[in-house]
Amino acid sequence: MMLYPPVADLVDKVGSRYALINLVAKRARGISAEAEKTGEPLVKKPVSAAIDEVYTGKLTVESGEEEEA
Repeated sequence: MMLYPPVADLVDKVGSRYALINLVAKRARGISAEAEKTGEPLVKKPVSAAIDEVYTGKLTVESGEEEEA
């Protein structure tokens, strides 16, 4: 089974696996809460959408966020 995008590419964009997991989880919760609040159905699963945002560069780790993690 081939995963897309590769985890190694995602880690390179963020800096560490720990930061990647925290970033994706936080964004996925935000996507889910936003969809629930607006009543809008989700096209993709929140985690998949968050991973896509990291891969495309739309979602990044700020220096302060990484230090907190």
